[in-house]
Amino acid sequence: MSASGGTKAIVAALAANLAIAAAKFVAFLFSHSSSMLAESVHSLADSGNQALLLLGGKKAQREATPQHPFGYGRERYIYAFLVSIVLFSVGGMFALYEGYEKIKHPHEIEAWYWPVGVLVFAIIAETFSFRTAIKESNVLRGKKSWTEFVRHAKAPELPVVLLEDLGALVGLILALGGVGLALITGDGVWDGIGTLCIGVLLILIAIVLAAETKSLLLGEAAGSEDVEKIAAAVVDGDTVTRVIHMRTLHLGPEELLVAAKIAVQHDNTATEIANAINAAEARIREAVPIARVIYLEPDIYSEAEAAKGPDRDATPGGPTPTADH
Repeated sequence: MSASGGTKAIVAALAANLAIAAAKFVAFLFSHSSSMLAESVHSLADSGNQALLLLGGKKAQREATPQHPFGYGRERYIYAFLVSIVLFSVGGMFALYEGYEKIKHPHEIEAWYWPVGVLVFAIIAETFSFRTAIKESNVLRGKKSWTEFVRHAKAPELPVVLLEDLGALVGLILALGGVGLALITGDGVWDGIGTLCIGVLLILIAIVLAAETKSLLLGEAAGSEDVEKIAAAVVDGDTVTRVIHMRTLHLGPEELLVAAKIAVQHDNTATEIANAINAAEARIREAVPIARVIYLEPDIYSEAEAAKGPDRDATPGGPTPTADH
């Protein structure tokens, strides 16, 4: 996985979640708090999720084969989607079930200092993990808002870790609130309510992750800035006069396919056109280094024929409009 994949943030989150999961489970054994059990399963699920992200990054580095000529870059999207499934099923649904059972059969929290102490420790550890994810993300985020970064990022790892860490922090606060109210009132129902809130939170985060990674799995075009750079790089004003139609597709977070029909002069020789295409490919790779697979088809521009192409709603000769997910 490249540096842009956020390996440091994933490893930091994995280390924090393993330690927190063990501490929470010990606290559950002493206190019998359903919030602590739900949170221990939550941290265990998060640890598994980070392992999945690391595995996906490793598998994505495999070389292309005849059966998979464009490589395995999308493995990272597949494993990110699996994360959302694990978070929904193992984390969210289990917390809902445990919360329901605790509300149905409430009991007082024993050895209150265990869950309170572990939750405070967990909040501190998760804060450091979240801080690492924010620092790693800021390198790529630029001027985008956090919502735009999560929605438009082509590398799934950092958005996943960010949402998981945010969910973990909010979940810990909910667990602390549930345990605290149960201790203050002496009513274990509050512990169950806190557990239910954790379950709802995890399911909402899982749905957001599933929606975002689904779009990546289906195949997304390059961002508008990259599309403009590619379109500008193709045209040399001499042999290549315009882009008639263009399609871009992310084969992975750091690999882009570019396919375009380009207009050339009607009296150009085959040698001149071949040289112009080679030069255009070189300019594209210089302008957008992740554009690694490029197919350029020369044609004689006709406004009537261009209107029949795949970009009927686009300005004739202009690049394909794109929209991020």
